[in-house]
Formats: sequence, C-alpha cells, structure tokens
Amino acid sequence: MNSSMNIGAAAKAAGVSAKMVRHYEQIGLVPAAERTDAGYRQYSERDVSVLRFIRQSRNLGFSIPQIADLLGLWSNGHRTSREVKAVARRHLDDLAERLREMAAMKAALERLVTSCLGSEDPHCAILAELAAESPAAPEPRRAGRRPLRKTPARQPGEVNHADAAASPHADLMAWIRNAHAAHGSH
Repeated sequence: MNSSMNIGAAAKAAGVSAKMVRHYEQIGLVPAAERTDAGYRQYSERDVSVLRFIRQSRNLGFSIPQIADLLGLWSNGHRTSREVKAVARRHLDDLAERLREMAAMKAALERLVTSCLGSEDPHCAILAELAAESPAAPEPRRAGRRPLRKTPARQPGEVNHADAAASPHADLMAWIRNAHAAHGSH
C-alpha cells in the first residue's frame, strides 16, 4: 500500500465508506486529511489505522463520544488500562440495559400477538391495546396526503446520534410498564 492514498483507497483499506470518512472528519472524530495542491484528500497508514479502530469500535456499538474517548486514550501514552476499562464497562452496562428493555418489548409484543385472533373479524386485540388510552382512531388516509417517510436503513452497529442522550425506547418502555401494570404483571 502507498504511504499516501486517496479517500477511496483509504476507505477501502479501513473497511468503511468514503462517506463515513468524510462524516468522521466533519464531526471532528478524525482530523481533516492532508490535501494535495489540487485539493484532493490524502491519507496515511496511520489515518487508515484510526479509521479501522473506529470501525471496530462501531462494530461493538460504541457511540461517537465513547469512540472519541477511546481514541484519546489510545493516543495517550500515560493512560491507564483502568480508564479504558471504565469506558468499556459503561458501554457494557448500557448494552445490558438495552437488552432488558428489548426483552420487555419482546414479551409485551408476544402477549399482543398471542391475544389477536388474526381472523376476518375487524376487531383486533393488538390495535385495541395500542389504543387503550386514545379516545378515537385517526382519520383514514386520504388520497393526496403525503405518505410517511421511511427512515433510511442503518448499518449494523450504526447509532442514531440525535437520540444519544435519551433512551430511544423511553416512550415504548413507559407504555409497556403501564400495560403490565394494567394486566397485573411485571
């Protein structure tokens, strides 16, 4: 591999997309690349190593702020492994909480699916449960109304950073707790 490579070659060598390389530069996770006289980005082996580190961290579900912390620790020759372990431990604890939330959602959804007859009858126990605190159904969708936008598919381990500060399932978890309380189970 050349000592200097363009964004496509660096991205390929690191196993990420060129778009993600640009994104990491834009948010300050990696420093801006050196530029040629013509303005093309140039990357070194060290840059590729950092991009691989980020990819591996993302594959483990670390958030961008956590990766920034880990990169800082990786580059700090005076770090202690205790500091690194603390970042990883917090992430592991967060994953454990998310797994508990997912298990509760799965159990609630299994209960709903089991309660629905799935017949030709218009009554649906799932919709009845979801609308338990709602006085009226929404109006039917009319022609000319804009369809709901689909959210783009995410890559494995990719996180929506707009929701990073709050639990992405807080409303759903509150609903599940209320549903369990209403049915006398925990």
